Amino acid sequence: MPRFTVHIRDEWVAVACRDTSNNIQWLGQEALKRYIKNKPDNGGIVSVKETRFLVRRCQGLGLLDADDTIDDVLEDNDFVELAIEGDTMSPDFIPCEPGVSNITAAYKEPTEYISLDGNSLTSTDLVNLGRGLYKIKLTPEAEKKVVQSRELLDTIVKENRVVYGITTGFGKFARTVIPVGKLKELQENLVRSHSAGLGNPLSPERTRMLLALRINVLAKGHSGISLETLQAMIQAFNASCLSFVPEKGTVGASGDLAPLSHLALGLMGEGKMWSPKSGWADAKYVLEAHGLKPISLKPKEGIALINGTQMITSLGAEAVERARAIAQQADIVAALTLEVLKGTTKAFDSDIHSLRPHPGQTEVALRFRSLLDSDHHPSEIAESHRFCDRVQDAYTMRCCPQVHGIANDTIMFVQNIINTEINSATDNPMVFAERGETISGGNFHGEYPAKALDFLSIAVHELASISERRIERLCNPSLSELPAFLVNEGGLNSGFMIAHCTAASLVSENKVLCHPSSVDSLSTSAATEDHVSMGGWAARKALRVVEHVEQVLAIELLAACQGIEFLRPLRTTTPLEKVYDLVRTVVKPWIKDRFMSPDIEAVHRLLLDQKVWKVAKPYIDKYQTEYIPESRPNSPTAFSLDPPASPRKRVRHE
Repeated sequence: MPRFTVHIRDEWVAVACRDTSNNIQWLGQEALKRYIKNKPDNGGIVSVKETRFLVRRCQGLGLLDADDTIDDVLEDNDFVELAIEGDTMSPDFIPCEPGVSNITAAYKEPTEYISLDGNSLTSTDLVNLGRGLYKIKLTPEAEKKVVQSRELLDTIVKENRVVYGITTGFGKFARTVIPVGKLKELQENLVRSHSAGLGNPLSPERTRMLLALRINVLAKGHSGISLETLQAMIQAFNASCLSFVPEKGTVGASGDLAPLSHLALGLMGEGKMWSPKSGWADAKYVLEAHGLKPISLKPKEGIALINGTQMITSLGAEAVERARAIAQQADIVAALTLEVLKGTTKAFDSDIHSLRPHPGQTEVALRFRSLLDSDHHPSEIAESHRFCDRVQDAYTMRCCPQVHGIANDTIMFVQNIINTEINSATDNPMVFAERGETISGGNFHGEYPAKALDFLSIAVHELASISERRIERLCNPSLSELPAFLVNEGGLNSGFMIAHCTAASLVSENKVLCHPSSVDSLSTSAATEDHVSMGGWAARKALRVVEHVEQVLAIELLAACQGIEFLRPLRTTTPLEKVYDLVRTVVKPWIKDRFMSPDIEAVHRLLLDQKVWKVAKPYIDKYQTEYIPESRPNSPTAFSLDPPASPRKRVRHE
């Protein structure tokens, strides 16, 4: 029999429907009858038939017509919200679905799987899992390790051994032995009491990442989780049943206790949960709507679910993946700006960078040559100023390999730490089945990802800092030789004047956000946990810094493309013309002032989707394959990705 879950004020009621030819008005009235049934004052409702209300879907908040038949507009187990006329919105309901992105709105259930073994997941895999591109399953080897680990724990409980977190309390209560009959209650109380986070919930994508990462860590077989519980977590992930996880509340040791507790609470059928089918609803109803049962915690399973650095690490994985993508595209944007400002390519000569062979610096210089080399990609703009008397450019163009380069090297450094953390056991105590014992340690401490993500913020911020200075050069006619603020009829039109201000404001915000959070520590848990990492904030602000970098570079890309308009009919290199064409698919040239924010957002989306990189990458790859590295004995790098120097090789400003 079809059933519908209806949210009224602060409660959920289930309405069975034998006849789906009934209309939405009937469904609302039946829900009201169930709502007032156990209310001493009937909930203040005098007459169900005379009560006026609106009914809307919980997912998407689409209003339903009272005369529509249920069969036409709802599916079995749909979730709906009933709003009684005159009521204010219940604080228990989450109408705006905070954090739900365009990816979630277009969510389609995946058909492909990633196998987790606790040892081989990458930050790229994790972000793709967050985007809903894959379901997950365990490898047979992982299942075997999980079973062996659990068997040891069952033996410990059976023999009444005193082991921290299994038969004792937690933190300051580590010496308090708990009776065997209350071990289940001990674990459940742990999850409930530690679910003390605050703030907006993580988006579905980030909650998927968090859940997937926790499953991966448990799959290592050192946490003592039962295979039954782990499989229930996997089923919830594959159904995209995602707990309400507030973004604030972790100090990053002992792990991310508050957010991971909220994650576990939903899996227990308590608190709130979201799915593409239901929107936000009570967790027990969301699980039931997907044919799932709440997990029932066995000894040690509560602490196994909540002890670890997965909040820091999962958000850090997204931050480092987005940082890597924007760093690649920053080179392309800067190259286009250099063309518009009629800069020289001399500063990117391979011999210069072989004398200071940092990998990132070398790679950035190579990308600039790949996009700007006159022999490889003729440019009419470059030819127009070949014999001008300017011999070098401002640092914001000349020093891109050095500034962008360290950002690239830092991103690689951080990515290595994050990938190590993704596949690390961060529980306590650790279960060693092969040794037949459990050992308490400190792998839950978040200092590694916290420090790395603070470093990431500082490094990637420079991509925005130097970009904002290039935007200034594009907008300032005394520096660009272009119309002021890149628009005709200045005064009547303001052009990119305030877009530059927006970039400056984002760079200024980043200066504050780049202050490292991991240099702070506050003693918690009655001085038992007396040094913590503050890694949760390090991860959250790293994401914000990266987003600001993306937005500043979006403004620069818009401005550079607008600058091209004033150099026409001259054309730039083929790859940069492709980038220009891409931007023009979403933003038209500025003839006169118009609403600018949508333009910035549209180009930001191009960068987020890495479309700028995808357009230019084939040309970069082709350049690298055609210019074969040759050994140079006197070069510190022993090789260069450029061909041998030729007297006919053209460089600008000769």
